[in-house]
Amino acid sequence: MTASVANLLESFEGLSERERHEAITEILRRAAMLEYPPLHDEALTQIAVMTFEELDERESADEGA
Repeated sequence: MTASVANLLESFEGLSERERHEAITEILRRAAMLEYPPLHDEALTQIAVMTFEELDERESADEGA
């Protein structure tokens, strides 16, 4: 992660909930206008693995609570 992105995220964390929602909305709006190259099967598989790992972690945390 670059220093610029880290600074942006740190600033984001300091925002109020309303301001975070506003920032997220604007970032998503802008991201929707960008052109992305197609994802290859390997990238899609990696995303799926990461998603399931995160879901497993959340499920484990919920069981421990």
